[in-house]
Amino acid sequence: MATVRLAPVLRTSVGGSKQVNAQGSNLSEVLADLYSRFPALKEQIQPEESLSRFINVYINDQDVRFLQGLETNVGPNDTVILLPAMAGGR
Repeated sequence: MATVRLAPVLRTSVGGSKQVNAQGSNLSEVLADLYSRFPALKEQIQPEESLSRFINVYINDQDVRFLQGLETNVGPNDTVILLPAMAGGR
């Protein structure tokens, strides 16, 4: 199982946990496993077919947008990080 680390703003959707485990051989399957257990995450991460542009997803510190996106392979010892994009400032 892959480890999924969540930013503080997403933790309320998973009962306050900093990280959870999820099954799947690629990012799409890992996310589907998460959504089946924590449905509130779907709206924040993937409200449509593609990932929200307001969420950054990393697998082992590599941005999936520069890999294969939702089809990026995820191994049992990999770490997936879900991090909302930051905006604002002057």
